[in-house]
Amino acid sequence: MKKTGMVGSLLALTLTVSVALTGCGGANSEQSGSTNTTAAEAPKEGGTLIVARKADANNLDPHFISNIPSANYVYGKVYESLVSRDKNGEYKPTLATEWKQLDDLTWEFKLREGVTFHDGTPFTADAVKKTFERVRDPKVASPRASNFSMIKEIKIVDDKTVHFVLEYPFAPLLSILASSEGSIISPKAIAEHSDTLAKQPVGTGPFKFTSWAPGQEMKLAKNDTYWGEKPKVDEVLYKVVPEDTTRVAMIEAGEAHIGDQLPVTEVERAQASPGMNMVRAEGLGVDYIGFNVQKKPFDDVRVRQAVAHAIEKQAIVQGVYNNVGTQAVSSLSPKVIGYNPNLQDYAYDVNAAKALLAEAGYPNGFKTTIVTDDRKERMNVAEVIQSQLKGIGIDLEIKVMEYGAYLEYADNGEHAMFIGGWGNATGDGDYNQYNVFHSTSKGSAGNMAFYNNPEVDKLIEEGRREKDAQKRNEIYAKLQEIELKEVPILPIRTIDHVAVTSKNVNGFWLSPVGYLMLDDVSIN
Repeated sequence: MKKTGMVGSLLALTLTVSVALTGCGGANSEQSGSTNTTAAEAPKEGGTLIVARKADANNLDPHFISNIPSANYVYGKVYESLVSRDKNGEYKPTLATEWKQLDDLTWEFKLREGVTFHDGTPFTADAVKKTFERVRDPKVASPRASNFSMIKEIKIVDDKTVHFVLEYPFAPLLSILASSEGSIISPKAIAEHSDTLAKQPVGTGPFKFTSWAPGQEMKLAKNDTYWGEKPKVDEVLYKVVPEDTTRVAMIEAGEAHIGDQLPVTEVERAQASPGMNMVRAEGLGVDYIGFNVQKKPFDDVRVRQAVAHAIEKQAIVQGVYNNVGTQAVSSLSPKVIGYNPNLQDYAYDVNAAKALLAEAGYPNGFKTTIVTDDRKERMNVAEVIQSQLKGIGIDLEIKVMEYGAYLEYADNGEHAMFIGGWGNATGDGDYNQYNVFHSTSKGSAGNMAFYNNPEVDKLIEEGRREKDAQKRNEIYAKLQEIELKEVPILPIRTIDHVAVTSKNVNGFWLSPVGYLMLDDVSIN
């Protein structure tokens, strides 16, 4: 952590995330960043950067964005937060230039001078106060409100100083402020057209939002009055291209410069192509199978445990994901603060699975459904699970939906089983635990299993308040043990983020969250 953010050695240990990006040499190797410039070929500025994206955004309002693919369109581009993270996972000043913890409940942030929102409004302490008052306002009904439930008050000391006064000590505060939901919104936009922020974002970032044709494309323009180093390209054009092979073909043909969410089926093609580079980052998230624990038969823990015994995870990681990522036993990636390395996963045991089903009253199995979005890997995972569960008498129907429709369907609790994932946006275990398992997060906030366990709720809240790093880890270790036993979700693999670029793209990298980092990108 930078000197400006030092709040004591114990808290620093709690908040620091060690982030590793995969990188090795070779023309077509996987790289942590795409940098192809030679001494004789200096980066060129200007032009339109074309990015082919798997999924469209479902919302552009950071207080209502419910998934990282949507946040990826605007976070760090249109919107900025008080603090952010560099390539090494260290906190760095962004809209705040320095910060310190005055006592257990009070944090002070000094704000950057000379910053203007895209609508011309000066950035001051008022913008910070109004942003966080909005997300916490019950009338606004933001699904992100629970992420800021620890805030009691934001006091304006002067135009460039704010105090965050907390209800209770909250160790991972910086991690939340550095995520998409910590984006600072123009107070003028909040006052005059708060209801249109879902389609017209107004931030302070290096790019300004210009247009969005849902399902087709979105445009961002270089912010010529940006306070920091200005982007090297004049415009970013996002094109929504759901078909995986088409995105890759666009890069090969020169019709796009960056393609995100490279499917594992296209990895070998990308590595072998003389016109492409593959960019890969070890992620903080986990893919999993989830159960709606409010619906029969998955309201019975024995049924969920039976499914856990019947799924051969390693076969899925190898056969479906082509070993992109690793087998998971927890909802936390090993790189996330609070990960428990001592968990013992369910053994693949068909006989144990059948015995549990019989004990639960389903000796002959049952029929049910699993819903997934239309990503090829997830559809393939669903087919493998369908085959594996057939071995214990479960007749599984697969429902495939477009990403936005899938989110709405699962958020509303209409599903029985689902294939999901949680891309940790902060590097801290609280982000997974509170959003995926706390009873107040049911539905769009992240708890699509509709899981409710008072003991888990209590431990999650204790973990948020505990300042001692070792004690926090002990709390999260116990939480993961309970979640492993009760199986509201069944983790399958830790996520690696993979993108592909054309050879003439320089300065591009992927964050461990999976964000496309476009600030320094140039096109030769």
